[in-house]
Amino acid sequence: MSRRLRTYKDTRGEGELFRRRALAGFGLILLGLFALVGRYVFLQVLHHDEFATRSVNNSVKPRAIPPARGLIYDRNGVLLADNIPAFRLEVRPEQVQHMNQMLADLGQVIPLDQDDLDAFHKQLKQSRRFDSVPLKMRLTEDDIARFAVNRWRFPGVDVVPYLTRYYPLGPLFAHVVGYVSRIDADDLENLDQDRYKGTTHIGRTGLERSYEDMLHGTPGYELDEVNADGRVQRVLETHPPVPGKNLYLSIDARVQKAVEDAFESRPGSAVAIDPRNGQVLAMVSVPSFDSNLFVNGIGSADYKSLITSPDKPLINRALRAAFPPGSTVKPFMGLAGLEYGVRTPQDTVLSTGVFYIPGQSRGYRDDLRYGNGTVNLYKAIYASVNTYFYKLALDLGIDRISEFMGSYGFGHPSGVDLPGEVSGILPSREWKAKHSPKERNWYPGETVIAGIGQGYWSVTTMQLAHALATFAGRGVPYAPRVVMATADVGKSPAPLANSPTGPSLIKNMKDWEAVNEGMQLVIYSNDPQSTGFGTKLGEGFPYRIAGKSGTAERFSRTSNAYNENKNTAYLAARHRAWFEAFTPAEDPRIAVAVVLEAGAWGAKDAGPIARKILDTWLTTQGGAVPPHQPLQESGVAAASSAQAPPAPEDTPQTDMPAPDSSTAGDDAQ
Repeated sequence: MSRRLRTYKDTRGEGELFRRRALAGFGLILLGLFALVGRYVFLQVLHHDEFATRSVNNSVKPRAIPPARGLIYDRNGVLLADNIPAFRLEVRPEQVQHMNQMLADLGQVIPLDQDDLDAFHKQLKQSRRFDSVPLKMRLTEDDIARFAVNRWRFPGVDVVPYLTRYYPLGPLFAHVVGYVSRIDADDLENLDQDRYKGTTHIGRTGLERSYEDMLHGTPGYELDEVNADGRVQRVLETHPPVPGKNLYLSIDARVQKAVEDAFESRPGSAVAIDPRNGQVLAMVSVPSFDSNLFVNGIGSADYKSLITSPDKPLINRALRAAFPPGSTVKPFMGLAGLEYGVRTPQDTVLSTGVFYIPGQSRGYRDDLRYGNGTVNLYKAIYASVNTYFYKLALDLGIDRISEFMGSYGFGHPSGVDLPGEVSGILPSREWKAKHSPKERNWYPGETVIAGIGQGYWSVTTMQLAHALATFAGRGVPYAPRVVMATADVGKSPAPLANSPTGPSLIKNMKDWEAVNEGMQLVIYSNDPQSTGFGTKLGEGFPYRIAGKSGTAERFSRTSNAYNENKNTAYLAARHRAWFEAFTPAEDPRIAVAVVLEAGAWGAKDAGPIARKILDTWLTTQGGAVPPHQPLQESGVAAASSAQAPPAPEDTPQTDMPAPDSSTAGDDAQ
């Protein structure tokens, strides 16, 4: 039997252990108390201002205030682009639990079409949940009233006032001023986020795009006190935005309207430039469109109608439609011959109706079957004699032709302050080598037809107007400019400098005078062979006019037979009708280029449009509109119709071989 050991309780040791544990526990409690007091000091004393601000920020929300976009005026202060007050419906996604259901319910209160919903969903994907997203633009008063009654049903949805862009003259300046539209995902990747806070629109085309930096301005912001639902209770602080600059154009709205009316809805374009400073006085592209359609999102039906229209109204024909210039390049060719010393004004060429390159049997025709006889520079210009310029082109050579024409702006953009200008085509060895790798050789026949504005040639109306303005300004080149001044809000307009881009291109002013005289004879010559004979384009006008017509072929000849079909509709379907003019001839102040995409003859069809531009311009200078008699059906005066040969009217090249067989300009659109 084992023996149990008796144990005794150590009361003294347990008491000592308890005291040590109690002291340790008390120390931990005291340490925690000190830490808590220290934290209170840190929060309430040392960082009181910081955390007080954070607390206030829980109920204060910053809101960006977009700047008012700068306005656009014509040269006389006629408003072309305005900002008008409107209301839109916005949604804050973070406050909407069931978006699709909310949209369906909201559609019962305010009509939402599919275009509204598509634009909203697209922008919703690009925005943060706490950003307001526009749902419907330009609410009517009825829309606002119905929503006000039902507002409690739609948390996160609100009516917001804003300024929307409006173009009072609509289609008249659509291609010049352009339009703004909503900012999309591609824009957000490239924009300065700070500068565009709160902004919903950006310049998309025309001056709205090229002068976006000036027009936009700088955003401001305000601090709003909001309740638990995010509703603004009061505005605590406001920092106003800086509005964009206003633009003043060199274009006169009266001239612009007269030009558009003169086209009578026929597709084409016209540009007028002041040779003294490069200011664009008019720029019209017909047909046009209403730029207001695009501001807040164009409907699918309207957009489809525009892009499927056979007349392509969205294309700015003055900058983007390039066609063979035809006989309008002949004055420049004549000047090149004088400047290079290849010709004098008195040198003559015999025009027999057909020109042959030495050693070749292929003939290049004049417009008149039996030619124009002996012609010098003056008659070569006013009668538009092909043979003179065939031989001149051959004597100059394509290298000197391309060098000279390039100096006047052909073959590259003019530099006008508008986006989207195309380069056109200036015939040259380099151009052919680059674009025709299978056939790099340059042939004499290509030089010959380049001398009359056919073949590879392709120019825009702006390019031709720029080249003509440079010539009219005695060779001093200016880049064309549409905006002539800018102004901050409440301040006077400040002119924009536009210095010449170089010295005069003309070596001898007698050369300029000779070509100028030949162009005046186009308007005033009594020779029935003159392309302007019988059109009365200069009749009654107080200043001398210098001009040149051009009838550019759209198709190559397919046989050696002369085309005897003189039906106007038939010829209009085959020709581009050009006319260029400047006045006063001795001291030019306006240079004009006009093209009709379907015109039988340059002087007869495009000439009256140019004259209308000059008439209207004259009224803006304080003069009266001169009387202008209607054109005769024929280029031959009635009194001499029995004896005189038919007028050549610009020498269209129906019979000319073209390197690109059919349409040098048709695909430019």
